[in-house]
Amino acid sequence: MAEPSSAPTGPTPEVLTAVESDFTSALDHARGNGEALQRLRSEYFGPKGRLTGLLRSVGQLPPAERRDAGQNTNKLKQKLEAGLTEAIEAQEQAAREAELKSGRLDMSLDGRLNRPQGAFHPVTRVIREMTDIFARMGFSVATGPEVETDGYNFEALNFPPDHPARDMQDTFFVRPPDARAIKALVLRTHTSPVQIRSMRAQGAPIRVISPGRVYRCDEDRTHSPMFHQIEGLWVDEGISLAHLKGVLTSFVTALFGERGMRLRPSFFPFVEPGVEVDIQCVFCGGSGCRVCKHTGWMEILGAGMVHPAVLENCNIDPERYTGFAWGLGADRIAMLRWQIDDLAHLFRSDVRFLGQL
Repeated sequence: MAEPSSAPTGPTPEVLTAVESDFTSALDHARGNGEALQRLRSEYFGPKGRLTGLLRSVGQLPPAERRDAGQNTNKLKQKLEAGLTEAIEAQEQAAREAELKSGRLDMSLDGRLNRPQGAFHPVTRVIREMTDIFARMGFSVATGPEVETDGYNFEALNFPPDHPARDMQDTFFVRPPDARAIKALVLRTHTSPVQIRSMRAQGAPIRVISPGRVYRCDEDRTHSPMFHQIEGLWVDEGISLAHLKGVLTSFVTALFGERGMRLRPSFFPFVEPGVEVDIQCVFCGGSGCRVCKHTGWMEILGAGMVHPAVLENCNIDPERYTGFAWGLGADRIAMLRWQIDDLAHLFRSDVRFLGQL
């Protein structure tokens, strides 16, 4: 029996010519078919592809033949790869054009991605709404530092160093208070220092509101060590408690709708007389419930006529000018607006909760 003849298997010129002929024929049949083109790529250029195998076999040739064989094989590979890449790009372009002509992709339509959109925090929304209400009444917005001196935060507001009312506002001191240093620094306990700064800078008449963060040593279901206040001040000739009631009635109606409001006598060092302002319970409408302790009323702010001593501390003549001031917690208003039972929910930044409001 005759032995089979051994045909050359390395990258000889004859083998490279045969490979090119086979590839050209296969490429002609695969044009326009994406899957067939990818199979052709794998058949010739994959890890076990024909050209890949020829390149590996170069090392088995005699040293004198390796250089020419390697160069010829690489040239053929680059040529065939270029032809295959051109065919693949032409097929992809044709597919895109066919999709556009079929009408399935309308470039004039809006995007269909359901991207979640952000929103303002509930407290920010309430502050903006209240600011807008008072702006329509002619009040401008004033701001000031959150780290204040003892003089602005207490003394100018009729809180002497030994005044017992200071105990109502347990204070975060930025440095230990020094009895000899009037300008001990504190985290402001209310935004009233902004009113002092505004009156000293502008004088009278003046009509401002002062929203911002304040700090007190309180923490429970309805209090937080940091919370938001918005205070108001109106000083002019002939201002009376009736003006205060008129402004607050308009404010309550704009924010909560038509509902009862009452003023109760109270004490604050910086006003005289002072009042607490209640509105009919937003939960039960005044019939009495657990939230309002079955009284039908809910306290929302404190107010009163500016104390003459405060006007004098701001170089305003109390014989000529009078005024009123009020302050409320924006976080409490947000709790009432959305019937939130725990103030801490507003500060946890839980998007699952905030997304419900």
